[in-house]
Amino acid sequence: MLRAVSTRLGSQQARGRVSAGATMLGRRAFLATPCRLSSRELFEKMNVQPIVLHDLQDQYGIDLCHDPLLNKGTAFPERERDRLGLRGLVPPRQFNIEEQLQRTYHAFHKSGGTSPQQIARGEPENVVAKHLFLVGLQDRNETLFYRLVCQHIEEMAPIIYTPTVGYACKNAGLLFRRSRGMYFTKNDVGEMHAIIRNWPHRDVDVIVVTDGSRILGLGDLGCHGMGIPIGKLSLYVAAGGVHPMRVMPCLIDVGTDNEELLEDPMYLGIKEKRLRGDAYIEVVDEFMSAARHRFPNALIQFEDFNATWAEPLLRRYRDHFLMFNDDVQGTGSVALAGLITALKCRRLRTGAVPQAGASATLSEQRVVCVGAGSAGLGVCEGLRMGMEFDDTGRGGSHHGNFWVVDKDGLLTRQRPGLIGQQVSFARDDATEALSLLETIRQVKPTVLLGVSGVGGIFTEEVVHEMSRHCEHPIIFAMSNPTVNSEVTAENAYRWSHGKVIYASGSPFDKVTTADGSHWHPTQVNNMFIFPAVGVAASSLLPRKITDNMFYEAAKALADVQPEEELRKGHLLPRVRDIREVTVKVAAAVAKEADREGLTSLKLPPGVDWETHIRAEMYVPKYAPIVHERARV
Repeated sequence: MLRAVSTRLGSQQARGRVSAGATMLGRRAFLATPCRLSSRELFEKMNVQPIVLHDLQDQYGIDLCHDPLLNKGTAFPERERDRLGLRGLVPPRQFNIEEQLQRTYHAFHKSGGTSPQQIARGEPENVVAKHLFLVGLQDRNETLFYRLVCQHIEEMAPIIYTPTVGYACKNAGLLFRRSRGMYFTKNDVGEMHAIIRNWPHRDVDVIVVTDGSRILGLGDLGCHGMGIPIGKLSLYVAAGGVHPMRVMPCLIDVGTDNEELLEDPMYLGIKEKRLRGDAYIEVVDEFMSAARHRFPNALIQFEDFNATWAEPLLRRYRDHFLMFNDDVQGTGSVALAGLITALKCRRLRTGAVPQAGASATLSEQRVVCVGAGSAGLGVCEGLRMGMEFDDTGRGGSHHGNFWVVDKDGLLTRQRPGLIGQQVSFARDDATEALSLLETIRQVKPTVLLGVSGVGGIFTEEVVHEMSRHCEHPIIFAMSNPTVNSEVTAENAYRWSHGKVIYASGSPFDKVTTADGSHWHPTQVNNMFIFPAVGVAASSLLPRKITDNMFYEAAKALADVQPEEELRKGHLLPRVRDIREVTVKVAAAVAKEADREGLTSLKLPPGVDWETHIRAEMYVPKYAPIVHERARV
């Protein structure tokens, strides 16, 4: 691996933030000299820097072909083949990256049964084969992998992440090919500061960590949850422009309570029951200490921790580390953005005056949320904070706008065993654990959220009841993967006769209702939020991540959508536009960090945050590889 690689980036080296990648602009080098070129022209002109090998013996000849961060395959130019000992080790004909991309895209479709010839023969699509193809490509050539993903991100995102990553995690014992990321276990207490030194790169901008206790809607997958940090960081690179050499997937293995995995001979993790209490905290504390000591500027994202630990760990670390919990804060932020645009969409459908049951402002919504785990409560908290900002000066916490339902019915203060935010959202005006349907009948909500992981729980009767009291009910079925969606897009539109304003966690195809109307379901996915937070944090190095930053991110995301897209049912931008969306959302996060005084970075005159963020973003292009003492 790349232990001795850097780029010549001027002042960035002096700051100890040496970029090991080929296509990042030196952060302060860019800011030092304002330029009158447009941001796009400046970006294209300066975004490729050479990779400098300090020790030619460590990276020479066939070793370059085996390093996915350096490998160019058939794209090594003639002079590099000579000076790097590659002559005769790669095919003689040179292809540029666009030619490689064309061949790779064709191979991708052929692997999954979707080439034109296979479609003509009626062969079924094999998304798992496509996922494995992309994993293999990433293991061989990361530049080409990210070029493919970036160019076809709307098509690739569901393959490298949800819903397909759910299958990959459930079958990780059989599908394991090559180690990626770092594993820390309960047996490593006292050694994590040494273990983290085994990571081969000097600098890391973003760490995603999970304990595997609540993977998507699939439950406790233990060590097999590593696919989630890997998939998330692939999106950090593709959507957020973080350099692939500066990300680190991590899994904390404290055991698993999944009996099926404990009996599985192919299970990759520790075959013991999960740690609890102070012993669990001791493991996570040491990981956080080791991560900060080794990579003091890295943002740490917590992912897929169960409700028992998600919110307490966030409270424990948020004021002392550069970190956030994506299930709690990211999901809440993207749901808030979706609800803001859903209210705009409702006004467009009904006119300026809202119909019966459809309150106009955010703070007037009545929300029933199905799911009382970390993601469900995170969504409720994100919306509640949005209501507070929306209702500034009028007072009130707005907990009363929410009714949370789980498998045992409506959460009330009388229920024993409530934890964390469940206490805040439990109703004190109800003594009976009402069912979902009965809660809807009594409350008459304007918004129904699904974060339960239970596929099909929003039945035809539930959708009918929502439509009966609200002209245009807002229904977000946010659970992943697709089979766990509370209601499909087709059923939601059909059962509501096209009245519903719908969004989902996983992608669904366009729906045509009986009256001939075409609806485009929106994917309310955290990928519109967390990459932007990551690239902003990497650029600004704020002291911490605040709730206000997530609120500003939600507003910026909601502001991107034009009216004509809202009329089609597109509540959020299309995934294909995610890079430009990331620039705008990251700029909003950066402005808020600056307003709160959490960063010392100041932009020079004539440079705005969007220009700065765009210039920071990695673009997958092959960079020249040279030896430190090379001469032409």
